[in-house]
Amino acid sequence: MNKVLVIEDDVMMRDMLSMYLSEEGYSVRQAGTAEGGLRIVQEFVPDIVLLDLMLPDLDGMEVCASIRERSHVPIMILSMKSEVSERVQALKAGADDYMCKPFSMHEMTARVEALIRRSHFSNTEIASAEEVVEADFAPIQLDAERRMLLVRGKLIETTFSEFEMMKLFLSHPGKVFSREELINTIRGFDSFVTDRAIDVHIVNLRKKIEQNPREPRLIRTVWGFGYKYTADNLDSVQEHD
Repeated sequence: MNKVLVIEDDVMMRDMLSMYLSEEGYSVRQAGTAEGGLRIVQEFVPDIVLLDLMLPDLDGMEVCASIRERSHVPIMILSMKSEVSERVQALKAGADDYMCKPFSMHEMTARVEALIRRSHFSNTEIASAEEVVEADFAPIQLDAERRMLLVRGKLIETTFSEFEMMKLFLSHPGKVFSREELINTIRGFDSFVTDRAIDVHIVNLRKKIEQNPREPRLIRTVWGFGYKYTADNLDSVQEHD
């Protein structure tokens, strides 16, 4: 049974989410404060966190960043704030999805299911992705068990969406992916994700894998279309390590 942690200060909303998810077969825990939520993350080890931004003791963005520092669990933000700037800030803090209140419970459950499903790799998928990077002797590899990147021998933590995108790039070096294709990779169905959100993920990934993020050599921009992972540069990157 998959586990969901709901961090929401509105008792009615919290109970409604818990009841609906429980009826869908999830094991659900609740927290009405940031402090309580952070404690339960450690004890409960959820498969996904639903996080409100307006909490009484700490800003939700800070809670999101704190969870991301210690865990790769998918985080879905639930908020009354609908501005694009808030969504982008949430992505930068480590969130994987963002829903504006009020929202459809049916859509929310679909997104929860998709995030959890995509965070649980099958052994076949893992082996396939790792065979590609090992064949190229790339310094950028996947640590599937911990859902982290091995960058020139150093483990680097990623968000759920960053890991999914990097898995796709490593599996198809040199292929150009449109922003729409990247959106489909990390979502699988229509949601709030925009071209701007993909650009934020790319910037964050470059900071984690590039020796000079301002002059990226691995994740290249294909102007007017999207991005590609340039495997041809791997040997030269390794030599400079």
